[in-house]
Amino acid sequence: MKNKEVTGDHPVTEGYATPDWEVVDYQIYRLDSVIDRQTNAGLLLRGPKPQNIQDGKYFVCIGAAQTFGRFCEKPYPTLLQEKLGIPALNLGRGGAGPSFFSKDNDEILKYINNARFSIIQVMSGRSESNSLFHSRGLGFYTRIADGVSIGCDDAFRGLLKENGVCYVKKIVAETRHNWMNNYKELLEKITIPRILFWFSVRKPRYKEKYQNVSTLFGEFPQLVNSHMINQLDKYYEEYVECVSKRGLPHTLVSRFTGRPTTIEDPWGGTWNKNWYYPSPEMHMAAANLLLKACQKYSGPDKRRKKPMHFGNFRKWLLNR
Repeated sequence: MKNKEVTGDHPVTEGYATPDWEVVDYQIYRLDSVIDRQTNAGLLLRGPKPQNIQDGKYFVCIGAAQTFGRFCEKPYPTLLQEKLGIPALNLGRGGAGPSFFSKDNDEILKYINNARFSIIQVMSGRSESNSLFHSRGLGFYTRIADGVSIGCDDAFRGLLKENGVCYVKKIVAETRHNWMNNYKELLEKITIPRILFWFSVRKPRYKEKYQNVSTLFGEFPQLVNSHMINQLDKYYEEYVECVSKRGLPHTLVSRFTGRPTTIEDPWGGTWNKNWYYPSPEMHMAAANLLLKACQKYSGPDKRRKKPMHFGNFRKWLLNR
């Protein structure tokens, strides 16, 4: 398979289930009370579905395809569930960025804040809006000038082709600024312990170059650098970093025959090896690195409570 770019064009969670069926059964189920902005239907999540989601009796993992665990039988949320002995709610959504969870999504925030603690993956910067393109928090845009839908990679590819570096830098700065603001907003809305999780084949520090989309974005999480991560340091309780390439490329094997197989999807093309998403070995490393931080919060209710706003405190006093 050619080492082609994953474009991010409509990489919907439910879309993984059909092309990947030969390799993994994701045990997809629908969370009817949470509406997916792309499909306008109940949000489809990766299983196994928690048998009983009771207040404070589960933990939640928020992220993109890496948290979902594409091509992996047991992603890190499932591995942690087994290690900790409490259910995991896997909110990994292909192509998602912070604004997918933070903007107009009160129902999903209820599920998040009813959990015992949260793991928030550092998601891609290419999912964010700027002055040229509007995003609903996923890996594709609506071009503001004409309302045309366009994949994020295609959008920046055209931007590089048609404009000078100074102008592209301006759009990149806008995109990064929106990413940071939306992450801060999401983290502020989470009232339980927050573990920010960097899961990548690279360290946060990288220097973008403007030759093409790959050199501009860098490896996942695209466009995100150490400065952006540093801006979030007041918004979480724990930070865990898993940087690994173990198991990549990962040969795709049929779960029916046990032999190497090839699959196709509309956004990544033909796959006989997984070179992009975390391998099973990387998920095991992630779970092992996260375990210590999770154990701090997996006991009896240690959820972080937001301080009462002065106005609400005054009402409480008056109503006593």
